[in-house]
Amino acid sequence: MPTDHDDGKHIKSAIGFELLVRDVMTKGVICVSKYDTVMKVADILNEKNISGLPVVDKDHRVLGIITQADILSMIGVSREHTFKDLLKHVLGETLPERRIGDHVGDIMTSPALTIKPDANVAEAVRIMDEKRIRRLTVADENKMLIGIITRADILKAVINKIRSSN
Repeated sequence: MPTDHDDGKHIKSAIGFELLVRDVMTKGVICVSKYDTVMKVADILNEKNISGLPVVDKDHRVLGIITQADILSMIGVSREHTFKDLLKHVLGETLPERRIGDHVGDIMTSPALTIKPDANVAEAVRIMDEKRIRRLTVADENKMLIGIITRADILKAVINKIRSSN
């Protein structure tokens, strides 16, 4: 009969400490400039079925991140708003906290939260949970973009690790 100290549970709970961000992150990330238009970003997010993009300077240093939530903020929908709030807005009610601008730099979240590639996945999860975000840019000590780690990347890696250990 399993107990609270079951070895299988302990092994599974340690997975996040065993996996490194560099082994889980997405490399070759699509990124944009702060001078790109919001419509260009919206098209990329829609076409690639992704929810956010790193914003980098000409030297590929991370400046910020632009997400679906940032774009929705242009019509007054903030992260705290519910789907019901969005429906009310569509029906004519106003929502506060509207961001305005045509370019990425006008509405992006900056600075972006970053994590180093040699950090463990448990640390990435802790930051995402604490900051209530869905992705972290992965950058070196010079803020150069290396990749991005998302909740989906972490889930996939954890499932693969559990399967391979059984």
